[in-house]
Amino acid sequence: MTLPTHLQSMHLPLGDQRTGRFYGQDILSVAQFARDDLEYIFGVAEAMRTMVAHIGTFDLLKGKILANLFYEPSTRTSSSFLAAMERLGGSVIPINEVKYSSVSKGESLPDTVRTLECYADVIVLRHPETGAAAIAAQAARKPIINAGDGIGEHPTQALLDLFTIRQELGRVDGLTVTMLGDLKYGRTVHSLAKLLSLFNVTLNYVSPEILRMPADLIKQLETKGVLQREQRDLDSVLAESDVLYVTRVQKERFENLDEYESVKGAYVITPETMKRAKTKMAVMHPLPRVGEISPDVDSDSRAAYFRQMEYGLYVRMALLAMVLGKA
Repeated sequence: MTLPTHLQSMHLPLGDQRTGRFYGQDILSVAQFARDDLEYIFGVAEAMRTMVAHIGTFDLLKGKILANLFYEPSTRTSSSFLAAMERLGGSVIPINEVKYSSVSKGESLPDTVRTLECYADVIVLRHPETGAAAIAAQAARKPIINAGDGIGEHPTQALLDLFTIRQELGRVDGLTVTMLGDLKYGRTVHSLAKLLSLFNVTLNYVSPEILRMPADLIKQLETKGVLQREQRDLDSVLAESDVLYVTRVQKERFENLDEYESVKGAYVITPETMKRAKTKMAVMHPLPRVGEISPDVDSDSRAAYFRQMEYGLYVRMALLAMVLGKA
């Protein structure tokens, strides 16, 4: 597809022929990224945003096929990757509810991955077991993108979260980020906290006692010099927060439903809550929400969670282009 004349002269970072940066690589963990990698990814994501705004879809990945392999239910992440690939001109093999496929016959994850890479150029995987993405990557010859593995990591979510912070507030260094809710099982906050450790930030953790941020992760970030504080009360840190990252209490992660019932409504963000927050800040949520943010907050200019979903499209477009050698 030929670009409009006014776009042809733009400097878009859609080619690193010298290094083939990220070409053929798996995206498994935020630990694989340095700050300069993030600058590069976000530069490509900005270019994708511009291209979508002006021409909608284009043929950068024409002829390429993505296998969307989801062992857990997903609306946002699955749809986001599907839309990202189609915006880039590629095709998608959508595989949701894997329990109804050959897995129900006893097929192993490595065998499923080896089969799908015969048909596809890249595989996006969501799996309920921590470490599953790494297992898949060991078996595969094609790139694997981790779309969430158990309570482990969700690297593409962390990337889009960081991109959101930059877009909403213009910077990351010097910010205070408060993470609220399920910090024990929330893979999104685990990955984001690790990614934020590359910057000069203060992290506040607000949760019920039984849903505290894992101690080993706190210790890991301490070794990097990250200032971290644990609280039970949001009001003690809300006024200083530049970012309020809200998570739902995940019923599916609890073996004891009585424990879930005891904490599911521990924190609810309302317009009254927002009166005590900074006039310039961002409220984020990986979604879905189940009551932890009132719909009455949606009209607040600081409510960034739906914009966050849109930013995710551009970041995932960037990642797909990179691993397939087109960025």
